[in-house]
Amino acid sequence: MVDLTQYLWIVWLIFIFVCVIIELLTLEFTFLMIAFGSVAGLGAELLGWEWWVQFLVAAAVSVLLILTIRPLLLKTMRRGEDPTPSNIAALIGMSGRVVAPVADTGGLVKLANGETWTARRSSEAPQPDIATGASVRVVLVDGATVVVVPDETAAPDASSTTR
Repeated sequence: MVDLTQYLWIVWLIFIFVCVIIELLTLEFTFLMIAFGSVAGLGAELLGWEWWVQFLVAAAVSVLLILTIRPLLLKTMRRGEDPTPSNIAALIGMSGRVVAPVADTGGLVKLANGETWTARRSSEAPQPDIATGASVRVVLVDGATVVVVPDETAAPDASSTTR
């Protein structure tokens, strides 16, 4: 009978290769650390250690690298990136004006960025409907609908005051 553990080095190489490919697709450094841990397991194989010791060495090195080196690499990679929220995150907290009355079932709101969105009233809003021209604040984005509450902190609109 053939001893399959003599071919374990091939399994280590394939596993390292797969981890590197996954890392190239994700760019989160997790699979890179697992690949380096697997290199340690391959080293243990080349030293002639038992297969279960190889797995323990690979696991220990992988966990050690994930807990120590990975956070430093992520911090370095994200240094200097633009902290400005974008997409959906940029809409949360944004103010706007009601274009069509907003109720539980719907309405229209023109946001401060110039976009007009379908809107519905949040369950935490005190009044049942929000009238046209009222100032609102976005608290949630649900698909293509923003959930809004009246914005009491907004200054009165200059166009609504009498001259």
